[in-house]
Amino acid sequence: MRYLLVEDNRELAEAVIARLLLDGHAADHAATLAEARDWLSVADYDLMLLDVMLPDGDGRQFLTEHRATRDLPVIVLTARSQISDRVDTLDLGADDYLTKPFDFAELEARCRAVLRRRSGPSRNEIRLGEALFDPGAGTIDYGNTTLGLRNRELRLLEVFARHKGQILSKSQLIDRLFSQDAEISENAIEVYVGRLRRKLEPAGVRIETVRGIGYRLTTE
Repeated sequence: MRYLLVEDNRELAEAVIARLLLDGHAADHAATLAEARDWLSVADYDLMLLDVMLPDGDGRQFLTEHRATRDLPVIVLTARSQISDRVDTLDLGADDYLTKPFDFAELEARCRAVLRRRSGPSRNEIRLGEALFDPGAGTIDYGNTTLGLRNRELRLLEVFARHKGQILSKSQLIDRLFSQDAEISENAIEVYVGRLRRKLEPAGVRIETVRGIGYRLTTE
């Protein structure tokens, strides 16, 4: 998954970005609303983490503008803890609300919950044919076998699973898996896809190569 963090507290931003990268996600950071608009104009994201009080404006106003043009899910991060603030922010279109200081485990759980609600299934697991993929646990179960996935394999499968049946180009996969400043070649994507493909074959989950276009996940 690819995240955009809009947060002017440098120390907090670095900690959040480091945690997201450690978990295998891609993440970009904007310290101002102007930078956030720039990032959104050049990249596609799965989720935005948005602070309320920023140097060049109110994150709530930005959220209102954002909702008028985009459907990107948003979790608001703020030091304000009053119920009225939470209600107002949710009414403006936020998908969730997290009060600072927060625990990284809770942030990750809320991100998963928002993405899960947006993708449809009410449970954390995603059914792939006869296999059951759990992004939170980083496992795929089939028959009596539980297969563990490495971070990059896990995030790659998560992208494919949420776009099952759709053709994804190498550039789209790079955009979903890596931050904007990462220098990743299409050959690297071929390597990651090859590793994941070999692990998934016994589970009846296939990653097909669509010549000249990209890859598509299918199930038996």
